[in-house]
Amino acid sequence: MRVLRKTYMKSFAVLVALVFLAALIVAALGGRLRMEVLVLYLGAILLSFVLYAYDKLAARNNQQRIPENVLHLVSLLGGWPGALVAQQVFRHKTLKQPFRAAFWLTVVLNVGTLAWWFGSGGGGLFSVLSPEP
Repeated sequence: MRVLRKTYMKSFAVLVALVFLAALIVAALGGRLRMEVLVLYLGAILLSFVLYAYDKLAARNNQQRIPENVLHLVSLLGGWPGALVAQQVFRHKTLKQPFRAAFWLTVVLNVGTLAWWFGSGGGGLFSVLSPEP
């Protein structure tokens, strides 16, 4: 039963990350999101995945770890899909509840900001990042 749950969580994490990434790509290709923003998201996602991998390795080898606030900052800036997948792939930071709560807060803030940006509220503030009319 436990193996099934782990497999389900990995699949769910990958699915959520892929759906979010696909939505970003569709928005960029459809002219609703600048390609630069898509590239920044891709960079943050990759950076987040690598940071989690490094932190897991450092934890195993009793070396200096990456501060949690750095992991959260990268997630907040758009790297949360990479973090979500890395948490499941490396089985890292999946049990520590205060960390998990802060992580999900970064996800909500990032996705909420992006949704607001696409809604009527963000047009003026983020016009620099939105495609030219």
